[in-house]
Amino acid sequence: MFHNPLLCILPYDMLKNISENGTDMQRELAQNTLQVSAQFREERQALHGVQAFGFVTESAQAALQRTVYTAKNGTGLPGQVARKEGDPPSADVSVNEAYDASGATYNLYKDIYGRNSIDDKGMPLISSVHYQKNYDNAFWNGKQMVYGDGDEKLPAAQRLFNRFTVSLDVVGHELTHGVTQYEASLVYWDQPGALNESFSDVFGSLVKQYRLHQTAAQADWLIGQGLLSPNVKGVALRSMKAPGTAYSDPVLGKDNQPALMRDYVTTSQDNGGVHTNSGIPNHAFYVTSIEMGGHAWEKAGLIWYLTLRDKLTDRATFLDCARLTYKVAGEKFGRGSLEQKAVQKGWAEVGIKVGRAPRKKKLP
Repeated sequence: MFHNPLLCILPYDMLKNISENGTDMQRELAQNTLQVSAQFREERQALHGVQAFGFVTESAQAALQRTVYTAKNGTGLPGQVARKEGDPPSADVSVNEAYDASGATYNLYKDIYGRNSIDDKGMPLISSVHYQKNYDNAFWNGKQMVYGDGDEKLPAAQRLFNRFTVSLDVVGHELTHGVTQYEASLVYWDQPGALNESFSDVFGSLVKQYRLHQTAAQADWLIGQGLLSPNVKGVALRSMKAPGTAYSDPVLGKDNQPALMRDYVTTSQDNGGVHTNSGIPNHAFYVTSIEMGGHAWEKAGLIWYLTLRDKLTDRATFLDCARLTYKVAGEKFGRGSLEQKAVQKGWAEVGIKVGRAPRKKKLP
Protein backbone atom coordinates (compact mmCIF):
# COMPACT_ATOMS: atom_id res chain seq x y z
CA MET A 1 0.00 0.00 0.00
CA PHE A 2 1.19 3.51 -0.85
CA HIS A 3 1.52 5.99 2.02
CA ASN A 4 3.74 8.38 0.11
CA PRO A 5 2.80 8.72 -3.55
CA LEU A 6 3.09 11.85 -5.63
CA LEU A 7 -0.31 13.49 -5.25
CA CYS A 8 -1.31 15.15 -8.52
CA ILE A 9 -4.49 16.97 -9.48
CA LEU A 10 -4.90 15.45 -12.97
CA PRO A 11 -6.12 11.86 -12.99
CA TYR A 12 -4.16 9.16 -14.78
CA ASP A 13 -7.10 8.35 -17.09
CA MET A 14 -7.23 11.89 -18.44
CA LEU A 15 -3.50 12.03 -19.18
CA LYS A 16 -3.63 8.56 -20.74
CA ASN A 17 -6.49 9.67 -23.00
CA ILE A 18 -4.55 12.73 -24.12
CA SER A 19 -1.48 10.59 -24.83
CA GLU A 20 -3.65 8.46 -27.14
CA ASN A 21 -6.10 10.96 -28.66
CA GLY A 22 -4.22 14.24 -28.86
CA THR A 23 -2.10 15.87 -31.52
CA ASP A 24 1.57 14.95 -31.69
CA MET A 25 2.47 17.84 -29.41
CA GLN A 26 -0.37 17.15 -26.96
CA ARG A 27 0.57 13.48 -26.78
CA GLU A 28 4.21 14.36 -26.15
CA LEU A 29 3.30 16.68 -23.26
CA ALA A 30 0.93 14.14 -21.69
CA GLN A 31 3.54 11.39 -21.90
CA ASN A 32 6.10 13.70 -20.32
CA THR A 33 3.72 14.48 -17.45
CA LEU A 34 3.09 10.77 -16.87
CA GLN A 35 6.83 10.09 -16.92
CA VAL A 36 7.64 12.90 -14.48
CA SER A 37 4.90 11.74 -12.12
CA ALA A 38 6.21 8.17 -12.18
CA GLN A 39 9.74 9.41 -11.49
CA PHE A 40 8.64 11.41 -8.47
CA ARG A 41 6.63 8.47 -7.13
CA GLU A 42 9.74 6.29 -7.21
CA GLU A 43 11.71 8.93 -5.34
CA ARG A 44 8.95 9.33 -2.76
CA GLN A 45 8.75 5.59 -2.15
CA ALA A 46 12.40 5.72 -1.06
CA LEU A 47 11.65 8.27 1.68
CA HIS A 48 11.15 7.13 5.24
CA GLY A 49 10.69 9.00 8.51
CA VAL A 50 8.77 9.41 11.71
CA GLN A 51 5.93 11.59 10.50
CA ALA A 52 3.44 10.06 8.07
CA PHE A 53 5.28 10.91 4.82
CA GLY A 54 8.67 11.36 6.41
CA PHE A 55 8.86 15.09 7.17
CA VAL A 56 9.00 16.85 10.51
CA THR A 57 8.41 20.50 11.27
CA GLU A 58 11.43 21.69 13.25
CA SER A 59 9.71 24.41 15.29
CA ALA A 60 6.18 25.62 15.78
CA GLN A 61 5.22 29.01 14.39
CA ALA A 62 2.07 30.91 15.14
CA ALA A 63 1.78 32.97 11.96
CA LEU A 64 1.31 32.34 8.27
CA GLN A 65 4.64 31.94 6.49
CA ARG A 66 4.57 31.71 2.69
CA THR A 67 7.41 31.56 0.21
CA VAL A 68 6.83 31.26 -3.51
CA TYR A 69 9.72 30.20 -5.73
CA THR A 70 10.07 30.03 -9.49
CA ALA A 71 11.61 26.94 -11.06
CA LYS A 72 12.20 29.00 -14.22
CA ASN A 73 10.81 26.16 -16.34
CA GLY A 74 13.40 23.79 -14.95
CA THR A 75 13.19 20.84 -12.56
CA GLY A 76 15.24 22.08 -9.62
CA LEU A 77 13.15 22.56 -6.49
CA PRO A 78 12.30 24.79 -4.84
CA GLY A 79 14.03 27.22 -7.24
CA GLN A 80 14.58 30.95 -6.90
CA VAL A 81 12.66 33.02 -4.36
CA ALA A 82 9.99 35.11 -6.09
CA ARG A 83 7.87 36.33 -3.18
CA LYS A 84 8.11 35.96 0.59
CA GLU A 85 5.55 36.55 3.32
CA GLY A 86 4.68 40.24 3.47
CA ASP A 87 6.28 41.13 0.14
CA PRO A 88 4.27 43.28 -2.31
CA PRO A 89 2.65 41.55 -5.29
CA SER A 90 4.96 40.28 -8.00
CA ALA A 91 4.75 41.12 -11.68
CA ASP A 92 4.33 37.36 -12.19
CA VAL A 93 0.65 36.39 -11.99
CA SER A 94 1.44 32.74 -11.20
CA VAL A 95 3.52 33.79 -8.20
CA ASN A 96 0.68 35.94 -6.86
CA GLU A 97 -1.94 33.24 -7.43
CA ALA A 98 0.13 30.64 -5.57
CA TYR A 99 0.79 33.11 -2.75
CA ASP A 100 -2.86 34.16 -2.38
CA ALA A 101 -4.31 30.66 -2.72
CA SER A 102 -1.97 29.15 -0.12
CA GLY A 103 -2.98 31.98 2.21
CA ALA A 104 -6.68 31.31 1.57
CA THR A 105 -6.15 27.62 2.40
CA TYR A 106 -4.27 28.48 5.59
CA ASN A 107 -7.06 30.88 6.60
CA LEU A 108 -9.82 28.30 6.26
CA TYR A 109 -7.99 25.79 8.41
CA LYS A 110 -6.88 28.41 10.95
CA ASP A 111 -10.05 30.52 11.21
CA ILE A 112 -12.63 27.73 11.12
CA TYR A 113 -10.90 24.63 12.48
CA GLY A 114 -8.15 26.16 14.62
CA ARG A 115 -5.43 24.34 12.68
CA ASN A 116 -1.96 25.87 12.61
CA SER A 117 -0.96 25.23 8.99
CA ILE A 118 -0.60 21.89 7.21
CA ASP A 119 0.98 19.97 10.07
CA ASP A 120 -0.81 21.92 12.85
CA LYS A 121 2.64 23.09 14.01
CA GLY A 122 3.04 26.18 11.86
CA MET A 123 4.61 24.51 8.82
CA PRO A 124 5.78 27.15 6.31
CA LEU A 125 3.87 26.98 3.02
CA ILE A 126 6.33 26.56 0.16
CA SER A 127 5.26 26.75 -3.48
CA SER A 128 7.19 26.51 -6.73
CA VAL A 129 5.70 27.83 -9.98
CA HIS A 130 6.85 27.49 -13.60
CA TYR A 131 7.90 23.87 -13.15
CA GLN A 132 9.28 22.53 -16.45
CA LYS A 133 7.99 23.76 -19.82
CA ASN A 134 4.33 23.17 -20.63
CA TYR A 135 3.97 20.89 -17.60
CA ASP A 136 0.33 19.85 -17.30
CA ASN A 137 -0.10 19.20 -13.59
CA ALA A 138 0.18 20.42 -10.02
CA PHE A 139 1.28 18.26 -7.13
CA TRP A 140 2.08 18.06 -3.43
CA ASN A 141 5.38 16.20 -2.96
CA GLY A 142 5.22 15.78 0.80
CA LYS A 143 6.79 19.08 1.77
CA GLN A 144 5.78 21.68 -0.83
CA MET A 145 3.45 22.56 -3.70
CA VAL A 146 4.63 22.47 -7.33
CA TYR A 147 2.75 24.02 -10.26
CA GLY A 148 3.15 23.65 -13.98
CA ASP A 149 2.20 26.36 -16.46
CA GLY A 150 -0.16 24.14 -18.37
CA ASP A 151 0.33 24.40 -22.12
CA GLU A 152 -0.08 28.14 -22.51
CA LYS A 153 3.01 28.30 -24.72
CA LEU A 154 1.47 25.97 -27.30
CA PRO A 155 -0.40 27.30 -30.34
CA ALA A 156 -3.80 28.56 -29.15
CA ALA A 157 -5.70 25.87 -31.03
CA GLN A 158 -3.84 23.07 -29.23
CA ARG A 159 -4.08 24.32 -25.64
CA LEU A 160 -5.89 22.04 -23.22
CA PHE A 161 -4.95 23.48 -19.82
CA ASN A 162 -4.37 26.91 -18.37
CA ARG A 163 -1.72 27.55 -15.72
CA PHE A 164 -2.33 25.39 -12.66
CA THR A 165 -2.34 28.26 -10.19
CA VAL A 166 -5.48 29.70 -11.79
CA SER A 167 -7.88 27.51 -9.80
CA LEU A 168 -8.15 28.23 -6.07
CA ASP A 169 -9.78 24.90 -5.31
CA VAL A 170 -6.90 23.05 -7.00
CA VAL A 171 -4.45 24.71 -4.60
CA GLY A 172 -6.69 23.94 -1.62
CA HIS A 173 -7.03 20.36 -2.86
CA GLU A 174 -3.30 19.76 -3.09
CA LEU A 175 -2.46 21.40 0.23
CA THR A 176 -5.12 19.27 1.91
CA HIS A 177 -3.15 16.20 0.83
CA GLY A 178 -0.57 17.57 3.24
CA VAL A 179 -3.15 17.77 6.02
CA THR A 180 -4.17 14.18 5.34
CA GLN A 181 -0.56 12.98 5.48
CA TYR A 182 -0.21 14.39 9.00
CA GLU A 183 -3.55 13.00 10.19
CA ALA A 184 -5.22 9.84 8.84
CA SER A 185 -2.39 9.14 6.36
CA LEU A 186 -4.84 7.32 4.11
CA VAL A 187 -3.06 4.80 1.91
CA TYR A 188 -3.23 5.76 -1.75
CA TRP A 189 -5.01 2.76 -3.17
CA ASP A 190 -8.63 1.67 -3.73
CA GLN A 191 -11.17 3.11 -1.27
CA PRO A 192 -8.68 4.66 1.20
CA GLY A 193 -6.99 6.35 -1.75
CA ALA A 194 -10.32 7.57 -3.11
CA LEU A 195 -11.10 8.98 0.34
CA ASN A 196 -7.71 10.70 0.27
CA GLU A 197 -8.70 12.36 -2.99
CA SER A 198 -12.21 13.11 -1.77
CA PHE A 199 -11.08 14.89 1.39
CA SER A 200 -8.85 17.05 -0.80
CA ASP A 201 -11.79 17.85 -3.09
CA VAL A 202 -14.01 18.62 -0.10
CA PHE A 203 -11.63 21.10 1.47
CA GLY A 204 -10.46 22.44 -1.88
CA SER A 205 -14.07 23.40 -2.56
CA LEU A 206 -14.51 24.77 0.96
CA VAL A 207 -11.42 26.98 0.56
CA LYS A 208 -13.07 28.57 -2.46
CA GLN A 209 -16.47 28.83 -0.79
CA TYR A 210 -14.93 30.45 2.31
CA ARG A 211 -12.95 32.91 0.20
CA LEU A 212 -16.06 33.86 -1.78
CA HIS A 213 -18.34 33.64 1.28
CA GLN A 214 -20.74 31.36 -0.56
CA THR A 215 -23.46 29.21 0.92
CA ALA A 216 -23.70 25.56 -0.05
CA ALA A 217 -26.53 26.43 -2.41
CA GLN A 218 -24.52 29.20 -4.09
CA ALA A 219 -21.32 27.19 -4.62
CA ASP A 220 -20.51 25.60 -7.97
CA TRP A 221 -19.02 22.45 -6.35
CA LEU A 222 -16.55 22.14 -9.22
CA ILE A 223 -12.93 21.11 -8.83
CA GLY A 224 -10.59 22.76 -11.33
CA GLN A 225 -13.02 25.34 -12.65
CA GLY A 226 -11.06 27.65 -14.97
CA LEU A 227 -8.30 25.12 -15.55
CA LEU A 228 -9.59 23.79 -18.88
CA SER A 229 -8.92 25.86 -21.98
CA PRO A 230 -11.76 27.02 -24.27
CA ASN A 231 -10.76 24.21 -26.66
CA VAL A 232 -11.99 21.58 -24.19
CA LYS A 233 -15.62 20.53 -23.96
CA GLY A 234 -16.03 20.71 -20.22
CA VAL A 235 -16.25 23.00 -17.20
CA ALA A 236 -13.81 21.45 -14.70
CA LEU A 237 -11.94 18.29 -13.70
CA ARG A 238 -14.68 17.04 -11.38
CA SER A 239 -18.15 17.92 -10.15
CA MET A 240 -19.13 17.09 -6.59
CA LYS A 241 -22.71 18.05 -7.32
CA ALA A 242 -23.02 15.81 -10.36
CA PRO A 243 -20.08 13.37 -10.66
CA GLY A 244 -19.52 12.23 -14.23
CA THR A 245 -20.59 15.49 -15.88
CA ALA A 246 -17.50 17.74 -15.61
CA TYR A 247 -16.21 17.12 -19.13
CA SER A 248 -16.80 15.09 -22.26
CA ASP A 249 -14.12 15.79 -24.82
CA PRO A 250 -12.65 13.96 -27.85
CA VAL A 251 -9.11 14.39 -26.47
CA LEU A 252 -9.57 14.27 -22.67
CA GLY A 253 -12.24 11.61 -22.80
CA LYS A 254 -15.40 11.40 -20.70
CA ASP A 255 -15.59 12.17 -16.99
CA ASN A 256 -16.07 8.67 -15.58
CA GLN A 257 -16.72 9.46 -11.93
CA PRO A 258 -19.62 7.51 -10.39
CA ALA A 259 -21.95 9.06 -7.83
CA LEU A 260 -23.32 5.76 -6.50
CA MET A 261 -21.77 2.69 -4.88
CA ARG A 262 -23.53 0.45 -7.37
CA ASP A 263 -21.41 2.09 -10.10
CA TYR A 264 -18.09 1.75 -8.23
CA VAL A 265 -15.27 1.22 -10.74
CA THR A 266 -12.94 -1.70 -10.08
CA THR A 267 -9.65 -1.12 -11.86
CA SER A 268 -5.89 -1.49 -11.42
CA GLN A 269 -5.22 1.87 -13.08
CA ASP A 270 -4.83 5.13 -11.17
CA ASN A 271 -3.97 3.26 -7.96
CA GLY A 272 -7.28 1.44 -8.01
CA GLY A 273 -9.31 4.33 -9.40
CA VAL A 274 -8.62 6.88 -6.66
CA HIS A 275 -9.57 9.89 -8.81
CA THR A 276 -12.55 8.06 -10.29
CA ASN A 277 -14.28 6.60 -7.24
CA SER A 278 -13.77 9.71 -5.14
CA GLY A 279 -16.95 10.93 -6.82
CA ILE A 280 -18.97 8.76 -4.42
CA PRO A 281 -17.84 10.31 -1.10
CA ASN A 282 -17.68 13.69 -2.86
CA HIS A 283 -21.37 13.49 -3.66
CA ALA A 284 -22.18 12.33 -0.12
CA PHE A 285 -20.55 15.48 1.23
CA TYR A 286 -22.38 17.67 -1.29
CA VAL A 287 -25.78 16.21 -0.34
CA THR A 288 -24.97 16.53 3.36
CA SER A 289 -24.02 20.20 2.90
CA ILE A 290 -27.16 21.03 0.94
CA GLU A 291 -29.30 19.30 3.57
CA MET A 292 -27.68 21.34 6.35
CA GLY A 293 -27.90 24.60 4.43
CA GLY A 294 -25.92 27.72 5.17
CA HIS A 295 -22.15 27.68 4.84
CA ALA A 296 -20.79 24.20 4.22
CA TRP A 297 -17.56 24.86 6.10
CA GLU A 298 -19.39 25.51 9.39
CA LYS A 299 -21.04 22.16 10.08
CA ALA A 300 -20.49 19.62 7.31
CA GLY A 301 -16.88 20.73 6.92
CA LEU A 302 -16.30 20.56 10.67
CA ILE A 303 -17.67 17.02 10.82
CA TRP A 304 -15.43 15.90 7.95
CA TYR A 305 -12.40 17.66 9.43
CA LEU A 306 -12.85 16.10 12.89
CA THR A 307 -13.32 12.71 11.26
CA LEU A 308 -10.09 13.12 9.29
CA ARG A 309 -8.17 14.42 12.30
CA ASP A 310 -9.44 12.13 15.05
CA LYS A 311 -11.23 9.07 13.71
CA LEU A 312 -10.05 7.67 10.38
CA THR A 313 -7.34 5.04 10.12
CA ASP A 314 -5.02 4.69 7.14
CA ARG A 315 -7.02 1.88 5.53
CA ALA A 316 -10.50 3.29 6.04
CA THR A 317 -13.22 2.33 3.56
CA PHE A 318 -16.19 4.38 2.37
CA LEU A 319 -18.38 2.58 4.92
CA ASP A 320 -15.88 3.39 7.68
CA CYS A 321 -15.96 7.05 6.70
CA ALA A 322 -19.76 7.06 6.58
CA ARG A 323 -20.07 5.50 10.03
CA LEU A 324 -17.47 7.82 11.53
CA THR A 325 -18.87 11.04 10.07
CA TYR A 326 -22.29 9.95 11.34
CA LYS A 327 -20.78 9.29 14.77
CA VAL A 328 -18.96 12.64 14.85
CA ALA A 329 -22.15 14.45 13.85
CA GLY A 330 -23.91 12.86 16.81
CA GLU A 331 -21.07 13.71 19.19
CA LYS A 332 -20.87 17.31 18.03
CA PHE A 333 -24.51 18.19 17.43
CA GLY A 334 -26.45 15.51 19.30
CA ARG A 335 -27.85 12.09 18.50
CA GLY A 336 -30.80 12.37 16.17
CA SER A 337 -29.97 16.00 15.43
CA LEU A 338 -30.74 17.57 12.08
CA GLU A 339 -27.00 17.57 11.38
CA GLN A 340 -26.68 13.85 12.05
CA LYS A 341 -29.71 13.15 9.87
CA ALA A 342 -28.16 15.23 7.09
CA VAL A 343 -25.00 13.10 7.22
CA GLN A 344 -27.15 9.98 7.17
CA LYS A 345 -29.02 11.21 4.09
CA GLY A 346 -25.81 12.25 2.35
CA TRP A 347 -24.42 8.73 2.52
CA ALA A 348 -27.79 7.12 1.81
CA GLU A 349 -28.00 9.10 -1.44
CA VAL A 350 -24.86 7.36 -2.72
CA GLY A 351 -25.98 3.94 -1.51
CA ILE A 352 -24.33 3.63 1.91
CA LYS A 353 -26.60 3.17 4.92
CA VAL A 354 -25.53 4.30 8.38
CA GLY A 355 -27.44 4.68 11.63
CA ARG A 356 -30.89 3.43 12.36
CA ALA A 357 -33.74 4.03 9.98
CA PRO A 358 -36.46 6.29 11.43
CA ARG A 359 -39.19 4.36 13.19
CA LYS A 360 -42.47 4.23 11.38
CA LYS A 361 -45.36 5.66 13.32
CA LYS A 362 -48.09 3.17 14.20
CA LEU A 363 -51.37 3.88 12.56
CA PRO A 364 -54.26 4.43 14.97
